[in-house]
Amino acid sequence: MFSHVMLGSNDMEASKKFYDATLSVLGIPEAVQDPKGRVFYRSATGTFGLSIPINGEAACHGNGSTLGFAATSPELVDAWHAAGLANGGVAIEDPPGIRESVTMKLYIAYLRDPTGNKVCALYRYPMD
Repeated sequence: MFSHVMLGSNDMEASKKFYDATLSVLGIPEAVQDPKGRVFYRSATGTFGLSIPINGEAACHGNGSTLGFAATSPELVDAWHAAGLANGGVAIEDPPGIRESVTMKLYIAYLRDPTGNKVCALYRYPMD
């Protein structure tokens, strides 16, 4: 559905450190930085980028927005969360764990990145 997602950053060094650490846990290579200072993470399923806002204003989080990264196991969600905490992320919401509804069972963890963006790692359990 999406070709890419771009988030704003107020501190590219801190943001790159956070995302290099958390995304490497999920098997995504370190970011490539372009001549404009933006960084891009690429995988077979899409591109994720970070940029200082081009309008010159401060980056801020979207109220009600969450960016979720897919994980292949609950253990990787936990490792993602730990890497984020060790690299400038802030724990939010409930601790990493299972969330269930009638239609799905998830293992999920939430963090705020160094700019305050709400991000998560999520593993979807197979439905029986």
